[in-house]
Amino acid sequence: MSNETLSIILFLVFVAATLAITVWASRNTRNATDFYAGGRSFSGAQNGIAIGGDYMSAASFLGIAGLIALYGYDGFLYSIGFLVAWLVALLLVAELLRNSGRFTMADVLAFRMSPRPVRTAAGVSTIIVSIFYLLAQMVGAGALVSLLFGFTGDFAKGATIALVGVLMIVYVVFGGMKGTTWVQIVKAVLLMTGATLITLLVLGKFGFNLSSLLNDAADQSGKGGEFLEPGLRYATAEQGLSGKLDLVSLGLALVLGTAGLPHILIRFYTVPTARDARKSVLWGIGIIGVFYLLTLVLGFGAAALVGSKEIAKANPAGNTAAPQLAQRIGEIVFGDAGGTILLAVIAAVAFATILAVVAGLTLASSSSFSHDLYAHVFRRGKASERDEVRVARISAFVIGAVAIVLGIYAQRLNVAFLVALAFAVAASGNLPAILYSLFWKRFNTTGAVSAIYGGLGSAIFLVAFSPVVSGSEKALFTDSDFSWFPLENPGIISIPFGFLCGWIGTMLSKEFNAEKYAEIEVRSLTGAGAEQAAEH
Repeated sequence: MSNETLSIILFLVFVAATLAITVWASRNTRNATDFYAGGRSFSGAQNGIAIGGDYMSAASFLGIAGLIALYGYDGFLYSIGFLVAWLVALLLVAELLRNSGRFTMADVLAFRMSPRPVRTAAGVSTIIVSIFYLLAQMVGAGALVSLLFGFTGDFAKGATIALVGVLMIVYVVFGGMKGTTWVQIVKAVLLMTGATLITLLVLGKFGFNLSSLLNDAADQSGKGGEFLEPGLRYATAEQGLSGKLDLVSLGLALVLGTAGLPHILIRFYTVPTARDARKSVLWGIGIIGVFYLLTLVLGFGAAALVGSKEIAKANPAGNTAAPQLAQRIGEIVFGDAGGTILLAVIAAVAFATILAVVAGLTLASSSSFSHDLYAHVFRRGKASERDEVRVARISAFVIGAVAIVLGIYAQRLNVAFLVALAFAVAASGNLPAILYSLFWKRFNTTGAVSAIYGGLGSAIFLVAFSPVVSGSEKALFTDSDFSWFPLENPGIISIPFGFLCGWIGTMLSKEFNAEKYAEIEVRSLTGAGAEQAAEH
């Protein structure tokens, strides 16, 4: 049986299983709490595994492995950043957010402020950040298909991206949070199993000697000892000061971005108690921590056994390194048939990864549109729960269509890099507003709106005039050059700017409600009345 046939069979089996889960979940989704928060019926362990499934995206599995395979030490910085980010989410956001809100991030902000402007800003930010993140998953889908089936034309990749988009819309529209969560749990188990298997096979090939693996990776990379040292991708001699600043900017975005990601934040509302929220983050850290250690072996293993040149030849951004490694180690250990089977399995797992993450992102953005913009801004809190859920399902179609179109145009970019941009946007706009709202008594409506729009706007503005969009061979527009901003990641400028805008906006306004702050402070610390957090 060929790679293509086996991959299609495994992929169809997974799709059939997840669609069955979605149908089951649709029969148990009766109201807005079921649709938005899965009825708050998931345990800390279940939600923690789902968080891992939501977080370990195509960027983690495909993008980071590719960056390590191409750039060695510098690629592993992504793994470190993504993992450390969870400490920020655990210590500053998880429990307090779960206690203070009901369905979305805006519930926390709107509690003690003027609801309409704050919900509008939060809804816009959520949708934009989600679309940035969705782009990465779509690009990963296109890269996988081109490797598996040997497609080189844009039409085939575009068709794959459209298929992923249609499936994610089905998951969200019919399954809501219950269906999406169970899909993410299944995907997390599959991904951890697949990544662990490949890691053990690679380590076994090198006698479980990590030094031997790293030395072979350095030799096969064509860069020698430099492959195991910083400076191949970031802060190179040619880049000068801008390269060093870009590295700091990337680190800030990765470490602070998780606590502002909408699709991660809404996961804290699916558990019944604050204790479960803490437990779910601890489970998530455990799963994610192990996984990012595995990416070290996957990336350097791909460099050692496949070779950096072969990986770059298949996909210049390195997005196919993990599947290529699966095929190579399978052939070494089990023969040609083993290589075919392992490639098909890992490709199917990668597709599962993409589908689960895009479902979570689409749910986050469509929920924000219906709950924040439609119900509280357009209808001024007078929409019924049935109307909210109906609008959420309609908006899932629209957001899915936008993601499909944009994903087709962004296929030259590395998926881990695209996610780093999403992290920068989230850390610039959402995080300042959330932290100020939870911890600053003086914070008010003007400050919240200023923080979100200032951080969000500055991040997008700087990205638009960066080498990511124009002026380089890997840019979105290779024929144009309007990149006056030298950094690829805007975090070092946009994140402080978002916090500054929040402070200035607050100080320029005299609005202050001490009673409401005292109430949300008690609520965030104790969980008292959390179910009614945003019903006013």
